[in-house]
Amino acid sequence: MPLLAHIVMVVLLHACNTSTGYLYGKKGKPMANHVVAHIEIASSDPAVAGKFYADLFGWAQFNIPEMNYLMLQPQGGASGAVVPVGQTYFNFKSDTVVVYISTDDVAASLKKAEELGATTVLPATPIPGTGDFGIFQDPTGNFIGLYKALAQTE
Repeated sequence: MPLLAHIVMVVLLHACNTSTGYLYGKKGKPMANHVVAHIEIASSDPAVAGKFYADLFGWAQFNIPEMNYLMLQPQGGASGAVVPVGQTYFNFKSDTVVVYISTDDVAASLKKAEELGATTVLPATPIPGTGDFGIFQDPTGNFIGLYKALAQTE
């Protein structure tokens, strides 16, 4: 998965118009700034994994017990979380890492992903008080999440 994240960032950097900071799609039309927004790491022992990443990188961590979700917060950049194996929307396995990409329209991005050969795993779903998200599996088997923050919702 780190290779995929690296490839995504390289493509984004090459697509970026440095004078405006906007990314441009076909025919020069501005498109969403699709940057890494969040990462989920599956673990058979989230507390141990969370402590490992906190100790390794100096990340703050806090529990969201009602979601069985251990948030990881670096001092800058995308947030993360450790989730239990077998939890949530597609039965996390121990080797699963989901990278969430920001978008201005989760449903439209899922539709485009499907047109390009992906399979929607979780359709656009609201996260109360936070925003919307969805997950697709790309044609090579990677799980990728999409996220739109509440501040961007209508």
